[in-house]
Parts: sequence; C-alpha cells; structure tokens
Amino acid sequence: MSPRNPLGQFPVRRIHRHGGGDGTLAVDSFATAYFSKAHGQEEENRGGAEDPEERGEAHTHATHGHSHGAISAAAGGPSSGEAQLIRHRVISQVLEVGIVVHSVIIGISLGASESPKTVRPLLAALTFHQFFEGMGLGGCIAQAKFKSRGVAMMVLFFSVTTPLGIGIGMGISNVYKENSPTALIVEGVFNSASSGILIYMALVDLLAADFMHPKVQASGRLQIGVQIALLLGAGFMSLLAIWA
Repeated sequence: MSPRNPLGQFPVRRIHRHGGGDGTLAVDSFATAYFSKAHGQEEENRGGAEDPEERGEAHTHATHGHSHGAISAAAGGPSSGEAQLIRHRVISQVLEVGIVVHSVIIGISLGASESPKTVRPLLAALTFHQFFEGMGLGGCIAQAKFKSRGVAMMVLFFSVTTPLGIGIGMGISNVYKENSPTALIVEGVFNSASSGILIYMALVDLLAADFMHPKVQASGRLQIGVQIALLLGAGFMSLLAIWA
C-alpha cells in the first residue's frame, strides 16, 4: 500500500454500491410493511364504525365466499389490487430518492466545471440521462395513482434537484477542486451509493415485475422484444459514458 492509495486494492466503490442496494432493500421492505399495516388498521377502524348487522353480513359473506380477496379484505388486510397499489407507491418514492441523490451530484459536477470542453458534452449526456430517468419515474408515478398534490410534489422534486445541484456547483466553483482527494472521495461515495440504489430498483422492482407480467410471459414474441429493447437501452445509455 502506498501513501497515495492507503486502501490498496480494497473494492471501496463496490462496498458503497453494495451498501446502497442493501439500504434500498431495507427501506423497500420496511416501507411496504408499514403501509400494509397502516392500510389494515384503517380498514379495521372503518369496519368498527359500521353497524353490527352490516359486520355480520360481511362476516357471513367472507365465510361462504370463494374469493381470497374478499376474505383478505374482511380480515382487514389489503386485497391483491390494494397490495399492488401499495407496492407501486413504495417503488415510486424509493426510486425518486435514488434519482434525486444522483441528480444533485451530477448537477454539482456540471456547475463546478469551468472548461467549455467539459461542460458541453456533459450537458448533452445529462440531458439524455435525465430524460430517460424522468420517463421511468413518470411511469412509476402514474401506476402509483397518487393524488394531484402528491404527483405535483414528486414532479417538483425531480425537476429542481439537478438545477439546484448546478447552482451549488457554480457557487462553490471558486473553492471546489474536482481533482482534490476530498472531492473525489465525496463524489465517489455518493455516486456509488446512488448507483446501488438505482441498480436494485431497476432489477428488482422494475424489470423483474415487468418481465414476469402474465401478458409478457404468455407471448414468446413479446419476451424476445423486451429482451432486445433492454439490451439496446443499456447499450445506448452506456454510450453516454463517452461524453460524461
């Protein structure tokens, strides 16, 4: 180990990426459990306010019914449709957190850059990058069926984070040295952690859910199409690294 590289070959970036993915898994799990319990408590309170005769009818219906969804709803737990809606809401919120962190770091790097040769290609790459991230996040928000206020808040956060990062970068450009050890460490930690978050979200919550959808599974042509689309998308996004 040299003084300039005290950790030697230790995979620091992979550790932070792994930590970002593990942290996202924990947040995903706890958030889903919390919202499911909150929904169950809400249904229980709503059921307690009903007339006893109505509760008796609901109990009889749940006992003699053949639908698992009816039994689940009568027991206070979310039905399959409600559980799916909870998952969509958790996914959209966790995905937004990962994108926001990543966008702020990218914005700071762009705002602190003073060379036009660096800014122009980075701006072009950032435009495409944010465009496709916005499309993915927008699809998740649409599936989550938030109220208008919630949608507006999420759109606002996504819209202002990159300009905010650019403003911070411009403000600290006089003291910020992008090649200094401190700047490289901070940027590396945040980039690695946010990449872990986005990798987890892409593979576990987005691609796995879409690829296992019954409509996709029932069509061989559709399966081949989504695989080709995935490879093309990954290839085009990788090309952005040439300019970024």
